[in-house]
Amino acid sequence: MWRNYWTVAVRALAKSKTYSIINIAGLAIGMAACIMILLYIRYEQSYDKWIPDAENTYQFQTFGKNPDTGEEFAFQMASYTTKERIEKDFPQVENGAYILGTEPVFLKDGQATATEDYKYADEDFLKVVNLPLVAGTTLTAPQTGVVTQSEAMRRYGTEDVVGKTLTVISRGIKRDFKITGVLKDVPKNSHMKINAILRLDMAAFFKDDPFFLSCWGCQSGWVYLKLKPGTDAKKLEAQLPAWEKRNIPDEDTGGIKFNQGDFQEWKFTNVSDIHLGEAKDGEMTPSNEQQTITTFAIIAALILGMAVVNFTNLATARASQRAREVALRKVLGANRKQLIIQFVGESILISAASMLLALALVELLVKPFAAFLDADLQLHYLGSGGILLPAIGLTLAVGIVSGLYPAFFLSRFQPAQVLKANRSAAETPGSGRLRAALVVLQFAVSIGLIICTAVIYGQTVYARSVDPGYKRDHILQVDELARAQLWDTGESIVERMKRVPGVTAVGRTDIGVNTSNNNNNFIIPPGSTKQILIGQYNVDEGFFDAMGLTMKAGRWFDPNRPMDDMTTPFPTDVEVEKALTARGVNVVLNEYAVRQLGFKSPQDAVGKTVRSEMFSPDTGITDVHIIGVVGDTRFRSVRTPIDPIMFRNVNKGPAWMIVRYDGDPATVRSAVEREWKQITNEVPFNAEFSEDVMKELYEAEDARAQMFAAFSMLAVVIGCLGLFGLAAFTAERRTKEIGIRKVLGARTRDIVQLLVWQFSRPVIVANIIAWPAAWWLMRDWLNQFDDRIDLGPAPFVVAALVALTIAIVTVISHAFKVARANPIHALRYE
Repeated sequence: MWRNYWTVAVRALAKSKTYSIINIAGLAIGMAACIMILLYIRYEQSYDKWIPDAENTYQFQTFGKNPDTGEEFAFQMASYTTKERIEKDFPQVENGAYILGTEPVFLKDGQATATEDYKYADEDFLKVVNLPLVAGTTLTAPQTGVVTQSEAMRRYGTEDVVGKTLTVISRGIKRDFKITGVLKDVPKNSHMKINAILRLDMAAFFKDDPFFLSCWGCQSGWVYLKLKPGTDAKKLEAQLPAWEKRNIPDEDTGGIKFNQGDFQEWKFTNVSDIHLGEAKDGEMTPSNEQQTITTFAIIAALILGMAVVNFTNLATARASQRAREVALRKVLGANRKQLIIQFVGESILISAASMLLALALVELLVKPFAAFLDADLQLHYLGSGGILLPAIGLTLAVGIVSGLYPAFFLSRFQPAQVLKANRSAAETPGSGRLRAALVVLQFAVSIGLIICTAVIYGQTVYARSVDPGYKRDHILQVDELARAQLWDTGESIVERMKRVPGVTAVGRTDIGVNTSNNNNNFIIPPGSTKQILIGQYNVDEGFFDAMGLTMKAGRWFDPNRPMDDMTTPFPTDVEVEKALTARGVNVVLNEYAVRQLGFKSPQDAVGKTVRSEMFSPDTGITDVHIIGVVGDTRFRSVRTPIDPIMFRNVNKGPAWMIVRYDGDPATVRSAVEREWKQITNEVPFNAEFSEDVMKELYEAEDARAQMFAAFSMLAVVIGCLGLFGLAAFTAERRTKEIGIRKVLGARTRDIVQLLVWQFSRPVIVANIIAWPAAWWLMRDWLNQFDDRIDLGPAPFVVAALVALTIAIVTVISHAFKVARANPIHALRYE
């Protein structure tokens, strides 16, 4: 019996080649897309699950809300003091460690080179996060370090580096660390980015900035905690409000008391949940969102569902070709159960052939797909991450689901009705309505995905082109300027850079194009006791022209006016700071800060005095005079709200140098680098063009958008395949009807219009379904951006026209073929 089923199935597929090719190709594309998305989802969900004892390893994260703007923040970072207080108050914490992101200068044989992803730790970090060692031991004492295999090869040309001395320059001091171990390279599916971990005494490291060690509002590093086995992190979180009250002291700003715990809270986040978690600020590597993963899972289901719909539509449409076969089998004694098994078996056979083709496609595409996403996607068939069992399950599920309805539909034909008077059972009542509904559903999905793709593309283009409030092109942004080695030479560096051919302006700043630092401070408006949180950044006199800002009112800083200068010595000199506090300072605000402080306009703000703590808490409150207002500037992503900013004129210490230039970018960069190397051989040159910074800023987002577009197009292709097959069978079934119409005087154009209209109606109905759903989804997606495009009618109209065009182009070839046929050939049988 089974042999007979197999033979009949193969013959049926061979007889209807178009049907077989369309079904197998459609299912193969759908399955391949599902497997690729499955690999992507598995990869995204695998982050840090490879860490030994990951279930007991947590990151202490900071959450809160700006009390003035309502803007929420979620930092993966936490202040240094939280780690000590958590360890002291919670015996459930087995070990804790604080790591500080840093990029010291690597020194070897008198040559200074830049470092990347070096971390300073206050304790033995590897006892908290069990990163695998391939040689040596953990960080047993201060002034010891571990490096990864790649970093060892990069710096020493060998992995055999245990016992060697690693020398770096940090905060102007040369520091030696004994390498005690070699780490296995941290894989890509980790929230951590580490090339070396160096243990030091944090109190000694910050002896010139002791406020850092006790500051509750400073998020500059990461706190990791190893909880004892069996500890419920949620129960610990429930105790944190009481912990805050016990530990966080009240602060006094101008006679106004406040507590950092009033607008901050902390959470324990398991390391395996960080990548897809809530906290996105202060991350080591670009994170992702659970919403994105869910979206791609839904797209995978939709693509596969459309392929299954194709199968069902084509199977019911070609029922006339199988009706007599079913009738004869029933006459010869076959029961309905046997027929259902036969047709489901055929469906599983098609599904199996499709899966083989899908796996071949995945083998070809997985490496380019992984390279595109910069992800370490692995295709294994066996083992815990193998796809063989999921592939078999998917084959059976698709085969059974896609074959069940056609099996029940075909097996219910009555032999007497089919065989008498040469009658066909092709159009069983209700089957035409079902196919119409499924075609509408397919096009609704396709139109919805086209709309979403158009909106995402439009927002991506807008993000790159929207006016940021400064002249974003022709900027070379130079890092490393904050090195202590360059503290006293910053002004001379600027003067030398101004003489470089092609350079038109040079300025220094603590905030530039997508710089990651955040520095906020409370400002007290005149005549008020309310404290307003404002971003506070150091710049020099040249920053205005170098960045290309717009002055709205007042003036910029003037080097000839001593009140404009807030420069203090390094290390900190409290007496100098107290003198500046008593004197008062001049600042420039942006328009958003003016609005936050309650002024009616930029002109209204100029000349007014606010109050703030400009230096360390020991120096007290000072008068802050507003001398100018510049336009709002967007230095970061359009996802991030514009900051209210206070610019302070400081001529020593800003971290970046902004070089505005004309002419050839490469020539200017080379000339600037030559000048730099003549100034210092202890600080490596590190510079990026603003265009490259913006490209990196939106790189991950662009990749996800392109991936979404690609899979959306696959859904459209699958829909076209089904429509093509359905149109072919429909045209074939209506051959005699068309012949009669032509005999009665219908023109070819009339016949084409008739058939095209038949398949255009579902597109029109599909729009009614797709538009509201796409509008709702895209409205919520766009709301994630602080600056976004308007959700106008253009994407919806374009999607409708594209879908209609696709339907017409797909159907029209069959329509012309049938419409131009000689009616004699269609009617001579009669």
